[in-house]
Amino acid sequence: MKLAILSHCTIDEISRNGQVVETPGGPAAYCGITAKNMKFDVDLQTRIGPDFKFKRDLEAKGLFLPQSASSDNPTTRFSLNILGAERELYLKAKCDQIEFSNSDSDGFIVSPVFDEVSEETLDQVRENSDFSLFDPQGFLRRVDSNGKIYLEKTLLDISKITAIKTDPDEAFYLTGLQEKEAMLALQKKGVKHVLYTNKQDITMLVKDRLYNLHIPNMEIGDTTGVGDIFCAAFACSYLKENDSLWAICFAVGAAQAALETKSTGISKIPNSGSIQQSAAYLYNLVKFSQV
Repeated sequence: MKLAILSHCTIDEISRNGQVVETPGGPAAYCGITAKNMKFDVDLQTRIGPDFKFKRDLEAKGLFLPQSASSDNPTTRFSLNILGAERELYLKAKCDQIEFSNSDSDGFIVSPVFDEVSEETLDQVRENSDFSLFDPQGFLRRVDSNGKIYLEKTLLDISKITAIKTDPDEAFYLTGLQEKEAMLALQKKGVKHVLYTNKQDITMLVKDRLYNLHIPNMEIGDTTGVGDIFCAAFACSYLKENDSLWAICFAVGAAQAALETKSTGISKIPNSGSIQQSAAYLYNLVKFSQV
């Protein structure tokens, strides 16, 4: 099976415990490697500049950047200050926009980090795919005069989206609502699966049911990319099994397995065996309610 991913590969400068580590990042990397670990082919629709020095790191994990990814402009670059479970995010450079190209993929992940996917491109994915998972963060982000990222309310057409992944802030800036009301509002906009991640508490709304899962308490290290790992695990599992409940367990299991590594950057991406083990355990702990 094949998964198409529309998002930038980034260069992340991660500051944690007084040390700064420079690593490849972005959903293109985290989702791509996760999908490769699950034996998917990957169609990367991304852009990188001549300053991107991590091609071999990605290739060592089975992820290859296409020639079409190359740009003369610098790679999108972020500075991330990790403060416990929180983080401050600064934009230092932005690469070119991604132009949609038709793909024979079984599904799409659209997960821009900052302005690289246009609304027109999102519309093309919605109209030309049977499965699409959307992370709206890059449509909501703005920068202040210091380059610090903040969110702003944004209206988007998300009808015909198979799944959307949001945190409480993103859901609020999409709907003006919070928690269950925000999820119901997103569902009314035409989304089949609403995935709502609030740190270690994860909720999925499908039809008239809410499913709740909780990642056990643990020491939280670098969370960069965990949401992307979650998205790719959900997409791959759903495409393989067409089972919403197993897919959310698999996604949460992937996030848990990534956090348990306590690693920084792409080294936290778990293998399919550790995801499977966590997912099987979580499957028996799912709580659900009617809405």
